[in-house]
Amino acid sequence: MICLGSIANFPSAPLGKEGLFNALVFLGQPVNALMIGLFLSLSLLKGDNKISEFSERISQGLVVAAPIILITGAGGAFGAVLKATPIGDFLGTSLSALGVGIFMPFIVAAALKSAQGSSTVALVATSALVAPMLGDIGLGSEMGRVLTVMAIGAGAMTVSHANDSFFWVVAQFSRMSVQQAYKAQTMATLIQGVTAMVTVYLLSLVLL
Repeated sequence: MICLGSIANFPSAPLGKEGLFNALVFLGQPVNALMIGLFLSLSLLKGDNKISEFSERISQGLVVAAPIILITGAGGAFGAVLKATPIGDFLGTSLSALGVGIFMPFIVAAALKSAQGSSTVALVATSALVAPMLGDIGLGSEMGRVLTVMAIGAGAMTVSHANDSFFWVVAQFSRMSVQQAYKAQTMATLIQGVTAMVTVYLLSLVLL
């Protein structure tokens, strides 16, 4: 239902601006979509005493979800504290002057991601820092801009650790200890980011 709400907000307005459009926007709101999903899930309850079973399911859900919500919130708060510091601007300005071509957007994005935990912030901040200097680093062509976007995307998922709320979601749902999560989640995101960047670099050798 969230997807339907997003479709309704396309600039081309394929569904108009009233009637169906308003209905999909309403249904696409996260809280409304979750509530509808909850009501639909009630049909899955079995047995004679559905009220008792419903209460039991709610209790089980709270027991499982509460620690994850608390730890995820703590990880997100840690990332927010880092975002409030000038570390992002410092890293971006320092690393953008390295002069390493297609690797520069990757290094900046990876540094920002690792420093403050948010892939979205890393994407947006790196794009703003790199855009004005694409011509100077030899990436001003159309294909150069495409490869830059890919390099920023690779960097923005490198690496996920304690200041990333997603790190804690994976660790808790997988029932891993923090040490295990560092070995699995953090190393996996490092490998996927580096692998993606190597692929982008090989493409740049052919396309630029």
